[in-house]
Amino acid sequence: MEKEEQIEFRPMELSDLPQILDVEVNSFPTPWPKEAFYNELVRNQFARYTVVTIDGKVVGYCGVWIILDEAHITNIAIHPDYRGNGYGEAMLLYVMEMVKMLGVNKMTLEVRKSNQVAQTLYQKVGFESAGIRPKYYSDNQEDAIIMWVTFDEKKKRSGTWD
Repeated sequence: MEKEEQIEFRPMELSDLPQILDVEVNSFPTPWPKEAFYNELVRNQFARYTVVTIDGKVVGYCGVWIILDEAHITNIAIHPDYRGNGYGEAMLLYVMEMVKMLGVNKMTLEVRKSNQVAQTLYQKVGFESAGIRPKYYSDNQEDAIIMWVTFDEKKKRSGTWD
């Protein structure tokens, strides 16, 4: 009988950086260097980074900047060996709930125009396309789709405000 995996979401720590860099280099054509993550964790007062661990191993992360009542996802990744198991969606939902508790009303992100898997996930949790950033990605000049979610959108649509 297999033991059940222990899945945990928690704030990223400096000691996580070697595992974060492993996720990063296996996820992106132009990975962030260690110094970028260090600066986000130590110097950026707006940044909040969350990791997802399985049995204590970091398998993914999500970074957000919180400015006033808006959150901007700076990066989100799940190690390729762990994709397709719902960890990315679970982490995104966890981060969305966390920022709501911090007073955030809206959240935004950019996603590669070619990344249909990510776009489908973002739409599933309520994000909608709101524009294009032409030639946003420096590695290949690919356009980015700007997506937003407003957390009280359901209340607005239904006409209730409580």
